[in-house]
Amino acid sequence: MTTPAGMTERFEAFDPDRLVEIIAAHADMDGPLLPILHGVQAAFGYVPQAAIPIIAGALNLTRAEVHGVVSFYHDFREAPAGAHTLRLCRAEACQAAGGDALAAHAEQALGVPFGQTTADGGVTLEAVYCLGLCASGPAALVDGKPVARLDAGRLDRVIASLAS
Repeated sequence: MTTPAGMTERFEAFDPDRLVEIIAAHADMDGPLLPILHGVQAAFGYVPQAAIPIIAGALNLTRAEVHGVVSFYHDFREAPAGAHTLRLCRAEACQAAGGDALAAHAEQALGVPFGQTTADGGVTLEAVYCLGLCASGPAALVDGKPVARLDAGRLDRVIASLAS
C-alpha cells in the first residue's frame, strides 16, 4: 500500500484482533494503559476511536479515562499523521529567537494550521513545547530528527525535501 505522497505505508490498518494482541502483551504490567497506547500507536500510527472502548473494557476503566489520557499526552494521535511530520518548537526560547514568525511561515508554506495535515497527506504540522535545543532555536523535529537554527529559507528547504 502507498500513501498519497507515494511512500510505503508505515502502519497497519486498524484491526480489533491486533488490538487485542497488543492489550494482552501489556495487560499484566503495573499501569498498562500507557504501554498499551504506545503499542497501539506504534502498530496503527494513531489511537483509533474504535480502540478506546476495547482498551477501557480490558482494563476495567471508563472510556472517558482512556480518552482523557489519549487527549492529555500530545504524542498520542487521534487521527493518522501524514507521510512526514514537522514538529516545530513553540516554547519561549524558540519564540525569542524568531519562532513566532517561523510558525506563521510554516503554516503559510504548508497551507495548514498546526495540528493539521496537508491535503495531499504529505506533511503533518505539529507544535511541540521544548525540544531541548534552546541554545540553537528555532528548532524542529522532522520525522523525528532534530533540525536547529531554522529560518524561513531553511524551513522552505526542509519542506521541499519532504516533497521529493
